[in-house]
Amino acid sequence: MTRQYQLNQRAKSQAETRQRIVEAAIKLHQAKGLGATSMRDVAKEAGVGTVTVYRHFADNIELLGACSGAYFERHPFPDLTVWQTIPDTKKRLMVGLSEAYAFHRETSPMIARVLGEVRDLPIMEPYHGYWRKAADILLDAFSEPMRNDRKLKAGLVLALQFETWQVLTQQEELSDADAVDLMMRLLQQDQ
Repeated sequence: MTRQYQLNQRAKSQAETRQRIVEAAIKLHQAKGLGATSMRDVAKEAGVGTVTVYRHFADNIELLGACSGAYFERHPFPDLTVWQTIPDTKKRLMVGLSEAYAFHRETSPMIARVLGEVRDLPIMEPYHGYWRKAADILLDAFSEPMRNDRKLKAGLVLALQFETWQVLTQQEELSDADAVDLMMRLLQQDQ
């Protein structure tokens, strides 16, 4: 009985240590980026030794995977199944862009800091895949001939990008609502 209790306590302690490491890495990644965050920095922030970090995560990529999983669990993507239930093109586009831009605003402290560093890494495929699927769902609300327009599809992909939202709201100082309105005007020119 004592042995089982000790094993359970040890597993719990290991899980807590792993979680502290992930939390420390998320904090540092958001504050100074991935490239500027060493495993030693993570260990110090988590209050553990560097060897302990490596016991839990073999390398930065493995740690990054754990961090992104935890981060996006706390900051879930907009629910695309809700978008699919909206038959009206204009309304679906408005809801989709509004939710996408609200998500970008919520996650901008992290995404602005790390996207440039990890954009082409395989770990980002779920992120990019989500936005490609979101564009397809918005495109499906358009009439049949419009769905085959490659420029419309490209416009939807562009409209959903974090960088597009960032330029419109941070650089050009539009509100999210004004950014949505602008993109809707641009995307519905030929309708």
